Amino acid sequence: MQRQIIKFGQVSENRKARFNYSIEDTIEAGISLTGAEIKSVRYGLVTIVDGFVQKRSDDLFLAGIEIQKLPTANRAFNFDERRPRQLLLHRNQINRLIGKLQEKGATIFPLKLYFNNRGKLKVLLGIGHGKKMADKRETIKMREWERTKARIIKG
Repeated sequence: MQRQIIKFGQVSENRKARFNYSIEDTIEAGISLTGAEIKSVRYGLVTIVDGFVQKRSDDLFLAGIEIQKLPTANRAFNFDERRPRQLLLHRNQINRLIGKLQEKGATIFPLKLYFNNRGKLKVLLGIGHGKKMADKRETIKMREWERTKARIIKG
């Protein structure tokens, strides 16, 4: 099977995050990867659904994402598929995010993984709190109402 190489644009999106979390703010960050990992990302072999940001010493790491190995890759350049990857941010941005993480119930999670116009891999991080079951039901009701409204207007 021939895979298409992604030069720029969206690689992966976490659609579950918008349903499971109420997003208060977003921030764009770079991500530190090896050559073999970036090649796998260009082929779209990445999953960010289970991703989250964690603090280690004075840096932030993106954990829980999975970058699969290319089947044709050299074994010498193998990597751990689920290792935490360092986020590339300015120090004041890191300090602000660490402050947000220390709030009760706050979570930082990836929303999108994409290549910008310059070909650099970026991750769009969402900052928010988890929704309760009642909030999720309300989201479902609103989504169904929008669909019904669109059908009525169209028909």
